[in-house]
Amino acid sequence: MCGIGDDSFDADDLDLDAVLWVRGVDYMTGWRAATQAAAELGDALTAVGVDTAGSKLLAGAAADGSGVVRLELSAATAREVALLARVAAARWRKAS
Repeated sequence: MCGIGDDSFDADDLDLDAVLWVRGVDYMTGWRAATQAAAELGDALTAVGVDTAGSKLLAGAAADGSGVVRLELSAATAREVALLARVAAARWRKAS
């Protein structure tokens, strides 16, 4: 993990929006929504057979308080998800 105080911390990677909170912005509601969305996405990926063992779903809140989900996949898993998305899009186009 890379964070402030770690030997591997690089100030160039510092995202001020991720560490500064603005008074009056409801970050918790966005974070809760992102947590639920991350769980739903993880369940959906598992349901379609994607190996999520090396994947990361991270819930957070943007500077405006809206929920944000960050998905980290291996290159092979990203290709698998891309293929599944293309197949689903083709099926939806045929159904229309």
